[in-house]
Amino acid sequence: MRRAIFKIKRYFEYNYEVTIAMILFIAIITSGLEFYKAIIYMLEFIVIMEVIKMISDFIKKEKLRLRFVIDIFIIFLIRDVIIRASHKNIDYFDILFLLIVIFVFFIFRIMSIKYSPGINKINNKSENRSE
Repeated sequence: MRRAIFKIKRYFEYNYEVTIAMILFIAIITSGLEFYKAIIYMLEFIVIMEVIKMISDFIKKEKLRLRFVIDIFIIFLIRDVIIRASHKNIDYFDILFLLIVIFVFFIFRIMSIKYSPGINKINNKSENRSE
């Protein structure tokens, strides 16, 4: 029994995200806030964090990473889909359009990672060493 409690305690020490998520979930339930509104607020918070991360990265490196910009758009569009899907009068065409736009942004994100200049430099250096 002691060993099981120790394992559980150690799990929560190393995986603090689970603890934070549990605290947030309990806070949402006790506050009486509707769950979809809590999700919307969390997504807005993530958008704000991504914008701040993008600005600080731009100030430090004087480069704007396309990945950060695309991530912000994807999170914002997911938030918009949740808002539109939670209305009483659901406009399925708008939701479908937003989902298609999210899909296109995911393709752009994959392409921005695959064809990133930093990755190409690393790949070229490793190919030159093997020759």
